Amino acid sequence: MSDTATTTKKDWTSDQEVRWCPGCGDYSILTAMQLLMPEIGTRREDTVFISGIGCAARFPYYMNTYGMHSIHGRSPAIATGLAMARPDLDVWVVGGDGDMLSIGGNHLIHALRRNVNLTILLFNNQIYGLTKGQYSPTSEVGKVTNSTPMGSLDTPFNPVSVALGVEATFVARTHDMDRAHMQEMFRRAHDHNGAAIVEVYQNCNVFNDGAFASITKKDARADMLIELTNGEPVRFGPEGERGVMLDNGIARIVEVDDVGVDALIVHNEAAPDSSVAFALSRLAGDRESPTPVGVFRALDSIDYGAAVNAQLAAAQTEGGGDLHGLLHSLPTWEVS
Repeated sequence: MSDTATTTKKDWTSDQEVRWCPGCGDYSILTAMQLLMPEIGTRREDTVFISGIGCAARFPYYMNTYGMHSIHGRSPAIATGLAMARPDLDVWVVGGDGDMLSIGGNHLIHALRRNVNLTILLFNNQIYGLTKGQYSPTSEVGKVTNSTPMGSLDTPFNPVSVALGVEATFVARTHDMDRAHMQEMFRRAHDHNGAAIVEVYQNCNVFNDGAFASITKKDARADMLIELTNGEPVRFGPEGERGVMLDNGIARIVEVDDVGVDALIVHNEAAPDSSVAFALSRLAGDRESPTPVGVFRALDSIDYGAAVNAQLAAAQTEGGGDLHGLLHSLPTWEVS
């Protein structure tokens, strides 16, 4: 029987001292998670947080659940093994943009494309925080850091575009300045069957302070955040006066009075083809442009573990396979 009806934030909070820099956006993400967990229908004993290396990777220490602080970039691979071996567990993966999109990029995309039953939270502050401010795979072109003193030359990743490009079945974006929105995205991701990834715009107030302020600060949100609502035209602004339409496959921001509501994209998060969602993701081209948040894609599909188990069952039933006999068939030998 679930104990979630009687748990509180305190029950999900570990006895470890939280050791992020004062003012770090990670605090608000942690609080949102600890407040949400009693509501989502799982037990602490059935919950696991797995992280890699970086500031975000401290997360498992602060949740009163099972957890593992693993290897740099390898948390999706380790979590894949756990999810396959223990499908009864709720497996969460937590990491930063450097951890998951640099050395861990390959592991991330394969976990997503396979649709492993994981809930992945990617904290994006566009910088390496733990190692003191080097540019990361999401840092903007021209970013001056101690590892790029003349400015970064690299074209940055857009994490949502990456996830949609590998056909992830659940993709969302939120930010650390809106607890209610974070919790709703985390809840939706958790409830999804298969690989779910949520990009969280997160402030590093020491090495990249205010990276998303022009988008996420309270007085800017109406003009800068495009909130995606399933089944509704994509529009934003204090009076909904602006919207998004497709122009030869490219998402364009328009004035609704100029084109009419019928010309706007009607958001369909369950569309089998992810091309429109991908076009919407490309609107987040820089920190000064209106940026979509919410669920980009939520497509029902069998998860990898269930598909593997179904294949094994079919092989045993239809082919009469005998794994024990195979392992003990000739030629065999003993090593002494």
